[in-house]
Amino acid sequence: MPRKAATSRTAVEEPGAVETAGAMPAQNPEGKRTARKGSGSLDDLARTALKAFLIARDAAFNMRDLLTHSSRMAFLAIKECEKELDIIERYIDERLPAAITRVNEARARQLLTSLKCTTDLERIGDLMMSVAMRVQSRTAKIAASDVRQLVEMSAILREMLDLVYRGFVDLDLECARKVLQMDKDIDRVCHGLFQKHLTEHASDNPSSFDVILMAQALERAGDHTTNLAEDLYSLIEGRSLRHAPKKRAAT
Repeated sequence: MPRKAATSRTAVEEPGAVETAGAMPAQNPEGKRTARKGSGSLDDLARTALKAFLIARDAAFNMRDLLTHSSRMAFLAIKECEKELDIIERYIDERLPAAITRVNEARARQLLTSLKCTTDLERIGDLMMSVAMRVQSRTAKIAASDVRQLVEMSAILREMLDLVYRGFVDLDLECARKVLQMDKDIDRVCHGLFQKHLTEHASDNPSSFDVILMAQALERAGDHTTNLAEDLYSLIEGRSLRHAPKKRAAT
């Protein structure tokens, strides 16, 4: 059954109304809300960023139903998720400059992490929507074997997003390591689909071309999720993995 996070435009635009299972933990124990109303305090921005993880995860969850049953409700849920992620990214982008001037270095790092995460999550929403649009616009069914592999990719993506969300809630570095290890699983399935349809002359076969583009979009969503894992690692360890070999980070 289609599912989406219980977020609305009102909840995002009024961050005090956002309810989540947790909040991106502050590295400063004071946690005081010094921002004026409506300007977006550190705690508001962190909670809103965490909500974005849940929304992106729900988009991946609904992808299975869309691929297997061409569910109109699943398509609408993914579309709504994409819209909410756009709102959240804009909300944090507009309020972070004022918030960051009122905090110390550790808290500023947390704010910057929130911004980087929502940027990647917004992009994941865009990629999920691009896959959904391709599925929705098709007149012929996708081959069952292709559906199975695309569903496998979306299931891996959902698990990666769930892991990285829990990692940010608990500041658990092990979650980041697992996500970095799982990236190769999405790459493997995507490569298999690409090789299969490459031999079928995808450029002359619209159906094969569609499947390749869907797989590549899901693979890129996986890449953005590894960015989130790297941001979690940076938040906990205080050093970036962006230019370090992923294989080393995942061990």
